[in-house]
Amino acid sequence: MTSAGVYAALGPEGIALMDARHGKGRWRFLDPVGSQLWLTITGGTAPEAAVELLTTRWQDKGADAARVRADLGALAADLERARLLQPAARPLTTRDGAEIRFETAVPVGLVSRAAGHVALFGALVLLRCLPVRFALTGARAVTRLPGRAATVAQAEEAFTAVRRAARMWPGRAACLEESLAAHFTAALTGHRVRWVIGARFTPHGAHAWIEADGSVIGQDETDRIWPYVPTLQVEHPH
Repeated sequence: MTSAGVYAALGPEGIALMDARHGKGRWRFLDPVGSQLWLTITGGTAPEAAVELLTTRWQDKGADAARVRADLGALAADLERARLLQPAARPLTTRDGAEIRFETAVPVGLVSRAAGHVALFGALVLLRCLPVRFALTGARAVTRLPGRAATVAQAEEAFTAVRRAARMWPGRAACLEESLAAHFTAALTGHRVRWVIGARFTPHGAHAWIEADGSVIGQDETDRIWPYVPTLQVEHPH
């Protein structure tokens, strides 16, 4: 059974769980040992049996069985209380080969400029005034609008339109608001991009961005800690 609203990013350093069922969303990062426990349980093994299986495995490697059993048992109980011991929706892994394109000044047409303001307003309302699940619903809804896959240049124009619109709004628009607004802007101007929320493990962190034609669009020159592992992605169903 899949836990609707829970999304997972699988990486070599562990697993990141995004719980979008409550409020603004919650993140939980598990190290490789915790990831083994989560994957074993969500794969169909009962929590108690999973704890014993992994305890035996680590005992064979020389670890103290009592301590391993206690630590894994506590983690399993904690995850169960958080209702995270169910398979997450569409577990994702690192996507290799994506080109990281940093923010650059590009011309923005009048239509894109207007769409950027409308889209940013919508993104701010959804993300600041409502639980995050409404933003996810809105992001999926605009993928039904008619349009074609955006080129890198078209996606960069949508992102730049949002950045410029954000200068006129009070407060700072973070990556989540900007990327969702860019996703909306592209859709309103007849283009499709992929909206992605992801996580990194060293250090722990979350990020959101848009992609077009295999490229990550509009990243900050100062943020070179990649790759982020996709946790959730919204795009037009092909």
